[in-house]
Amino acid sequence: MRHHVEVLTPKQDVQDLDTELEKFGQRYQAVMDAGYVVSITDNPMGILHFQAAEVIPELGLPIRPEQILIHLNTFHTKEHLDGILRGLLDVGINNLLAITGDGSERLPKLAPESIGFNVNSATSVELMRYIHKEYPGKFVTGVAFNPYEPQDHELKKMHRKVDAGATFIITQPVIGQHKAVDALRPFKLPVILDAWMSKKLHLLSQCVGYEIPESTAYDPIANLKELRKNYPDFHVYLALLGFKTQLPLLKDVLGTA
Repeated sequence: MRHHVEVLTPKQDVQDLDTELEKFGQRYQAVMDAGYVVSITDNPMGILHFQAAEVIPELGLPIRPEQILIHLNTFHTKEHLDGILRGLLDVGINNLLAITGDGSERLPKLAPESIGFNVNSATSVELMRYIHKEYPGKFVTGVAFNPYEPQDHELKKMHRKVDAGATFIITQPVIGQHKAVDALRPFKLPVILDAWMSKKLHLLSQCVGYEIPESTAYDPIANLKELRKNYPDFHVYLALLGFKTQLPLLKDVLGTA
């Protein structure tokens, strides 16, 4: 079983950049040393962050391609998108999670015609097709799966994603067990389950599509153990809150990769 730990690069408007760079470097190194995969987001919540290909070499951090996953969304111009992809190749990083993405009015949406598609909007499908056409054999791409969406539609989208080149799947947060996750098995791809690591389960209300009371009790470590028991053949994705305290605890629960 392989474990992915989410690490954010500094925001571009951060006041104390040196401190935030140091924090990123420490977290990156800690995840690497534990044998896990460092999973680096792309402008989460539509907030501009520095790109991994900028920060990792600047800090002189080790690059082990099998332990790095870069999220790449569709809120970039074609020129910026190509700059990111070339930058990743220059430093030897090739694992990507292609997502339609977090965006905002401040960020440009990728124009589908700029990457050769006549569709209303560029999604992770068009993004992957472009990457595999323009950079053949250079990148390994995966995609997201939402078990809380209507499943007929979501599974049809997954077929399109696999046809476009997806070779692994990362879910939205899963609590205990979900029958929609079991429906991914016929794709015969590695599945990475998102384990919600905050005790504030109510923050998932928008994701799951119904209101979770703020008073709902939730033990993230117990859920992590439950996921490992229910899905021993799947991998686990973790976004740590309280990084310094959670990572040592996770080492005891998970062991090393």
